[in-house]
Amino acid sequence: MRCRKSKTSSLPLSLVDLYRELKKKRKKEATTISERDLTAKEQQLIRRIQAMTAEQNENNVTRTTAYLDFYLRHREIHWAFLGHMVSRNGGWNMTDLKGELLMRLLSEDDRQSFFAFLERGNWLIFQDIYPQFLLYEESKKRGEPLFYLLPWLGVSTFMETVWHHFWRHGDPYTLAIALVVNEQSYLESRVIQHPAFRQTVFQTLEFKLQELLCFNHILFPHDDGRGGTALIGQTLHEFESLHERILLGKRLYSILFDDEETLENAVRWAVRHPHTGSRKDYWPQLFNDVCESFPREPYRRRIHDCQIVPNAPRLYSPQLRHAWKNVVHEAVEPGDWFTDPHVVRYLVKPERPTNGEIVDAYCETLEKMELAIIAKHAFFHAR
Repeated sequence: MRCRKSKTSSLPLSLVDLYRELKKKRKKEATTISERDLTAKEQQLIRRIQAMTAEQNENNVTRTTAYLDFYLRHREIHWAFLGHMVSRNGGWNMTDLKGELLMRLLSEDDRQSFFAFLERGNWLIFQDIYPQFLLYEESKKRGEPLFYLLPWLGVSTFMETVWHHFWRHGDPYTLAIALVVNEQSYLESRVIQHPAFRQTVFQTLEFKLQELLCFNHILFPHDDGRGGTALIGQTLHEFESLHERILLGKRLYSILFDDEETLENAVRWAVRHPHTGSRKDYWPQLFNDVCESFPREPYRRRIHDCQIVPNAPRLYSPQLRHAWKNVVHEAVEPGDWFTDPHVVRYLVKPERPTNGEIVDAYCETLEKMELAIIAKHAFFHAR
């Protein structure tokens, strides 16, 4: 008779208890929650957290700044800094839609659709995760865990369980990757699989073009130690895959937090360079938030070996406040994504370090986009 292998045998001991807790939570029937079940003080705290979250959830710049401010207050919450750096990229992607290259490649309707997609995801993540941060901050002040209040903030059972686990064990890696799993799973039905975005974004030729040009680079600027800026990062090729997005989050965490010097250089850079949404923030030699070229002129190649060719104008990359107005969002779709405790396997730390080299791939993407603009111009003038 063969001995059956336990489902938890491949998990480190530190995660076995978490797996068992998640398994218990899955078996419990969902119950309707009401503020009447809370004390007056608990209701007041919930409303205060919701108001503070709404205040900071105005646009990509306010969200990105809030993440950094929280991380500087609570350095043990690694996701806050990871979220800050990824959210900077969200802002750059938004302003790219009003920048020099994509303005020439995409129609106005397509750019509006892409912005709505990026903004909705950015807004959703913040309104889910920032209340968790504020409740943790209040728990620290009081010296007791308040995570039982998370369901009243619309937060998944998964994260309620993980926060209790973090309070007991204090493992910043497990919490950070659990938040990666949670946020990407939270977005899956609300954005990635949402019928409106599937029609206006994922099924368009333009999105396939972005995939072809690898325009899914996540860039992390950091202090190069000589008063300048260096870049590390990763590229995502299968944006529609939840699994791949989670693995990307783990790799991004690795390149930021595996090396203490890299982390401190990135934090130093972030503090010294407030987020505006313009790519000028990290590469002023290549980008400017003031347009230096004439829009009606045919586009000529300007980038060679990651530099602007002599006497050519820099690429226009506007600040977010000049590119897009603030958006009033519809209410969040209800529901808890958590159904399978086996997602805990994503929390196992990989043994191999992640290579963060990104500059050459990103510069190659910019040059490909220049060629696409020139080809598009030639095609329409040849008709």
